[in-house]
Amino acid sequence: MKTYLVGGAVRDRLLGQPAGDNDYVVIGETPETMLAAGFKPVGRDFPVFLHPRTGEEYALARTERKSGRGYRGFVVHSDPSVTLEQDLQRRDFTINAIAQAPDGTLVDPYGGAEDLRARVLRHVGPAFVEDPLRALRAARFMARLAALGFAVAPETLALMREMADSGELDALVPERVWQELARALRSARPSAFLRTLREGGALRAVLPEVDALYGVPQRAEFHPEVDTGVHVELVCDMAARLAPGDDTVGFAALTHDLGKALTPVEELPRHVQHEQRGLAPLRALCERLRVPAEHRDLALLACREHLNVHRLPELRDETVHDLLARCDAFRKPERVARLALVCEADKRGRAGLAESDYPQGRELRRLHAAAAAVRGADLAASGLTGPALGEALRKARIAAIAQARRAPPDA
Repeated sequence: MKTYLVGGAVRDRLLGQPAGDNDYVVIGETPETMLAAGFKPVGRDFPVFLHPRTGEEYALARTERKSGRGYRGFVVHSDPSVTLEQDLQRRDFTINAIAQAPDGTLVDPYGGAEDLRARVLRHVGPAFVEDPLRALRAARFMARLAALGFAVAPETLALMREMADSGELDALVPERVWQELARALRSARPSAFLRTLREGGALRAVLPEVDALYGVPQRAEFHPEVDTGVHVELVCDMAARLAPGDDTVGFAALTHDLGKALTPVEELPRHVQHEQRGLAPLRALCERLRVPAEHRDLALLACREHLNVHRLPELRDETVHDLLARCDAFRKPERVARLALVCEADKRGRAGLAESDYPQGRELRRLHAAAAAVRGADLAASGLTGPALGEALRKARIAAIAQARRAPPDA
């Protein structure tokens, strides 16, 4: 059986990066011979098998032919005559179209190893435009690879623009858009995802609410970067730095300022009430992409409350309590830490302010801990019930916040 290691495992080893799962392509075999060798079939759309001992994936070499719109509009052909070079030709990027033989020899018909050395993300061939998902994959790969110095080849960006102009991206299903977005938000440079989509003309099709932020000015004394779209890029990268791998925080960072795109022109560069204006487009985005409830809820909180957290030292004790209550912080305490991270990313995601301190985040967590230490069960022991118990609990928690504010932060 002629097998070759392919895809990300080869790419990452050549980059000196930690490798993920091993995937193999098999040449010259049939489903029947794979079953006879003990492999377990798992592929629904094309022949993929699990190794009987290692559980690793082995796929029969195949070609693909476009048959309809969208990334599912393909006819897959697999038989023993399909060559390794033909299988690699159907792949998206040259750096993913490298195979490695069992003896370590590389099979690299499309120059992927050289593109790895040159730090270029380049499509394999003109069939790239047939799969709209590849525009998203290019952007998502850049979210991971930009930190290593990669750039998208100009000719690949040109094909992305062709796909965007043709309307092919409209065929993307929400679940796949969200999957690629979430993976980008878990990467080191989410800003590269946004920039790549925008340069390829695809951001307006995939995330129009975010695309609308570019070119919207902000007050330079608060936002030296001025452009709201650039600010969101900086905030997303800061969120990835503060909460690496947390796409819940990342999504809230991405969407916290959507309301600034709706500021009347005559009010610019001020953005009064942008927090409230941002809630409707945020809900629409979440519904369209079927964003998980946990991500949606934190994003709505961050959109509505981030200026309140920034102004935390100015808020009255009861206002702090009510802010925490709106966050459902006493039932879901993890929200407070995440909200604090989003707000810190917002404050530090500005030109020249990346290393600035954000004491409001620490203080929000400290005041929440003080208030949460007051429990309803303790007050219920005094015989209070119903609305009376709720009001007593609120007053006791406000008192705890006031006492914590009088105490030194490290007391």
